[in-house]
Amino acid sequence: MAVNFPATVRERLWVAAEPLREMRLPVRWVSAEALHLTLKFLGEVNEARVGELGEALEQAVAGARVLPVTIDAFGAFPDAARPSVIWAGILQEPALELLQHGVEIAFAPLGFPPEGRPFRPHITLGRTRRDAPRGAFQGLEKALEQMVWNETVTVDGIDLMRSTTRKGGAVYEGIRHGRLS
Repeated sequence: MAVNFPATVRERLWVAAEPLREMRLPVRWVSAEALHLTLKFLGEVNEARVGELGEALEQAVAGARVLPVTIDAFGAFPDAARPSVIWAGILQEPALELLQHGVEIAFAPLGFPPEGRPFRPHITLGRTRRDAPRGAFQGLEKALEQMVWNETVTVDGIDLMRSTTRKGGAVYEGIRHGRLS
């Protein structure tokens, strides 16, 4: 389940993150086309379940309103010294948290239990390579602190996504769309 941003926003975010890519870090960078905000990761799901997942999506968006989402700040999980993910942050908004909670509630009966940790909305820009040597991220924290970019996007729907892993990275395809009112 994801929020997909307009291509123009994804492209501007990709350009804003260029200083990070230029650092030549041991990171697999997400392509501009694949940048999105994950609301819930479902994992491997049988194609035969798409119908019931689409119904859960409709339940999750029922009554939810169009909302603004602000992309602001850059960071790393768990930290910049030894990151696993480098991200662009999303400002915490009650409407976004309610939408994500609605997704959790709608998908729980289908065998997708709620996350055991708080929702930390972000857009994954890159994932660290497992074989990254110690000290490979020297200077990352300072670079993240110096990056400034802010954009608010109106979100009018969420998508049930299919991801296919390919040599150049994952390819994402929306297979169902839930419109916010």
